Amino acid sequence: MKLSELKRVPVGYLNTPLEPMENLTKLVGKGKLYVKRDDMTGLAFGGNKARKLDYLVAAALDGGYNALMTFGGVQTNHGRMTVAAAVKYGLKPILVLTGAKPDYCSGNLILDRMMGADVHFIDTSAFDGLPDAKEKSAAYLAAETEKIVAAYEKQGIHPYNVPVGGSSVVGAAGYINAVPEIMRQMEEQGINAKYLVCGYGSMGTFGGLVAGAKYFKAPFEVIGIPVSPEFRGPEQVSAFIDQLSKEYELGVHVAPEEIRIETGPAEEPYYGVGYNIPDAVTQDYMALLAKTEGIFTDACYSGKIFHGFLDLVRSGKIPDGENAIFLHSGGTPAIWSKEHLDLAQSLFYDGEGLFVHKA
Repeated sequence: MKLSELKRVPVGYLNTPLEPMENLTKLVGKGKLYVKRDDMTGLAFGGNKARKLDYLVAAALDGGYNALMTFGGVQTNHGRMTVAAAVKYGLKPILVLTGAKPDYCSGNLILDRMMGADVHFIDTSAFDGLPDAKEKSAAYLAAETEKIVAAYEKQGIHPYNVPVGGSSVVGAAGYINAVPEIMRQMEEQGINAKYLVCGYGSMGTFGGLVAGAKYFKAPFEVIGIPVSPEFRGPEQVSAFIDQLSKEYELGVHVAPEEIRIETGPAEEPYYGVGYNIPDAVTQDYMALLAKTEGIFTDACYSGKIFHGFLDLVRSGKIPDGENAIFLHSGGTPAIWSKEHLDLAQSLFYDGEGLFVHKA
């Protein structure tokens, strides 16, 4: 199937702004810096998953499914947007979340419930510390999910399985097709940028962009910033791009050595302490972008990506004088998750700049 033949429905807004970050550019003093605002895709506070859901929802509707079911951590941004897409198209929203039920509902989770999502928590903590913890956790998750699906099927509810992050061959089409959009905007605005920095989590955004850059002969190199210390290597990204190329008749191959993943220095890696674990360094970078451009990022994804973007520019890994684009993937509702708010108290509320005037 050719890429142009793949069915899609409009879940969010495309043609998101590509904007100069003039204050940040002035502060850094190296090249011109831009931001691609995929946090402004519209649906449920926006985010990069909207581009993937255009194709995933179309596949669900075309297959006769009446529910969308997806997976992730308790504060999954992808889950929030999948729930919103289900609501928009009259499908039942179902979330299967890995982790214990929190004592306090906050951030994305409360938005999920506000939209009417069924939320299933699968706690795999009993396997922590075991030599084969990952395998046992995965097996338990699969078995429990099978039971959940069977229960819905008995009620006449047929869930379409949306993978973690929407990162399937179908979902990744959204970011293959984002490349000509970016190229058109660059041409219209006279932007000459040789680097596009994006997040690297479940691989759909990064893999789709790398495949699209190769296929459409983009003038920029795509650099991936992992959001977790556990990420798949270049060989797996290359294999995924081969799948995309075969499925959509792209005729491209990206060798592992052509795939650029940047993790940062060992003492201060871009992915922070771990997946969705609060850390002061990431929140400092979030604050820097907020103070210079009035743009908010989150501590689990886009704040880490911005950390990587800025450090690559400052360190010279993006050569001095070269222009670069930061792809903002959204995720800002996670700012209001309890664990990240708890850390933010000491960083932003207990310091200077607070004034109490009494009569």
